[in-house]
Amino acid sequence: MRLLSCVQGLEYKIIKGDIDNDVTGVAFDSREVKPGYIFVAVKGFKVDGHDYVKKAIENGASTVIISRPIDIDYITHQAIIEVADTRVALAYIASRYYGEPTKKMNVIGITGTNGKTSISYFIKSLLDTLSAKTGVIGTMGTWIGNQKIDTPNTTPESLTLQQIASQMVEADVEYCIMEVSSHALDLHRVSFCHFDSGIFTNLTPDHLELHKDMTQYYRAKEKLFYMTEKTNIINIDDLYGKKMYDTLQEKSDVQCLSYGLKSNADVWAKDIEYTAEYSLYTAVTPQGEIPIRVNIPGEIYIYNTLAVVAWAISEGIEQKVISSGIEALKGVKGRFETVYQDNDYKVVVDFAHTEDGLEKALDTLRQFVKGRLLLVFGVYAAPGLIGLDKRTAMGKVAAQKSDFAFITSDNPKEQDPVQIIEDVVTSFKQYSKNYVTVVDRKVAIEEALESMKPGDVLLIAGKGHETSQVVGKEDIPFNEAEIVKSKMKVIRKDK
Repeated sequence: MRLLSCVQGLEYKIIKGDIDNDVTGVAFDSREVKPGYIFVAVKGFKVDGHDYVKKAIENGASTVIISRPIDIDYITHQAIIEVADTRVALAYIASRYYGEPTKKMNVIGITGTNGKTSISYFIKSLLDTLSAKTGVIGTMGTWIGNQKIDTPNTTPESLTLQQIASQMVEADVEYCIMEVSSHALDLHRVSFCHFDSGIFTNLTPDHLELHKDMTQYYRAKEKLFYMTEKTNIINIDDLYGKKMYDTLQEKSDVQCLSYGLKSNADVWAKDIEYTAEYSLYTAVTPQGEIPIRVNIPGEIYIYNTLAVVAWAISEGIEQKVISSGIEALKGVKGRFETVYQDNDYKVVVDFAHTEDGLEKALDTLRQFVKGRLLLVFGVYAAPGLIGLDKRTAMGKVAAQKSDFAFITSDNPKEQDPVQIIEDVVTSFKQYSKNYVTVVDRKVAIEEALESMKPGDVLLIAGKGHETSQVVGKEDIPFNEAEIVKSKMKVIRKDK
């Protein structure tokens, strides 16, 4: 591809060189640069790509995109282009370089604090019923058909995202289901993506180390719904969702469908029946009523599947396909997943890592607990007051909703795990004295299992599908399901 084609339509200023040359690739990491590449100098949280321009040129970069002055005395034949924002430029150039692949699929963007992953896999299950070729991009990695690609972020950086989208197009993917994080929206990872539909789940405190407050967090999420071209699906039982729905009705020409548990929504649920293993309800839609069975218990999964029903209705999918497609999904890894159960004990692993998510998980389990409701949880939060607010909020929910808690670590990274736990305890002990602290998460899980009595249910919250624990700069293998199964073998053998 010619460089001119990559930057055509982008506002830029040529600082040096000629832009009428061939491009062999694009990179924002100087270590990935090869001869003929465009190097886009992006400023990250820890490093600034402008400091690595010389290395990129040494590796063969023929073009460098910058957003601030750099020393160009050593630059000979390379083209230097200046833009206002290199993150925006990276997203634009990546989309152009890979042939604008998101325009060649039906792309569904899902955003909100909780529910993105399960909605993704319910939609995939529904589309599998239709034998449609799907791709999924999200918290649990990327799937192109049956091929899995590990990606470090919920929504990859724009260059990686466009490359993946291009691979999906090559694999004849018809529907791309994408979890769209607030980071991705704020940092332009999804800029210049084409979205057919957008789904909004809810908004509760999270990621405030980046967004500073709930207003900024909301505004980040809101951006997705001005990028869609066909339909927006909004949960109006959520206060922020109702605000968004009302705003979109006024400012957007895109069709907007609401969902919720009340009859004021376009798609809503009636005749809800909860059990410990599944839920039943009737979805009331503009096209008629649909019987739904959800094989993951709890109110949150009523909401998540209502979003799927609303999306499917907007796509003109038959009601019987909607019903059978949702029922076909037996579970989502790490989402209210029962990892051990016998006549006496039940152990559930869930990704709940916000106070809202934790409260909903505990409330769901409470309905079916014959003995005690035990909890293992930790909190990862940013340093400072924002992090402290999250720890105290999580502590309050855990104290009020569980019968006994094992307060432990959850990806402490480079923070002091003991201090994090102490912050949680400060809040927890205002509401309950039924807790212990165990810094080692594996030991906390094992102690919780040893403490169980017949009729007890144990919730292990925070990590869900994750199979590693980040302590310091080290990523340590950590599979909670395996820990539980291994320990329960020993316990059952001893008894």
